Amino acid sequence: MRDYRAGGAALEAVPVATSGDVVTARQLVRTLAQRGGLSLVNQTKLVTAASELGRNMLVYGGGGVVRAATVAEGARAGVYAEFEDEGPGIADLDLALTDGWTSGTGMGLGLSGAKRLVDEFDITSGTRGTTVRIVMWGR
Repeated sequence: MRDYRAGGAALEAVPVATSGDVVTARQLVRTLAQRGGLSLVNQTKLVTAASELGRNMLVYGGGGVVRAATVAEGARAGVYAEFEDEGPGIADLDLALTDGWTSGTGMGLGLSGAKRLVDEFDITSGTRGTTVRIVMWGR
């Protein structure tokens, strides 16, 4: 995935430490999706993915920060969002991305579901935290 941070995208940041902060981050992503001209269907997909990833960041990573921006690549426009925490990391990414697997009491659709909802998905995780980057492009 292209590094939009290094590319000079004007990222807006929302610190996430509470459930209310997840709502604020989700609203930011929705606003950017509307501003970026995404269809209502793609807005809904992106916001759903952002909500899942923000919740996971809070529950499993102890909170963190969501950064998002409208982006362009050639003639297409979209929304980039990243979810970064400083939690313990994900021991087995392949397993965590498997439908139905859960480390808690959820349905096991958070990471894999978010990945299916967006056009681009990238995840890195280690002992110093997890970062998920997503992009949804306009159609």
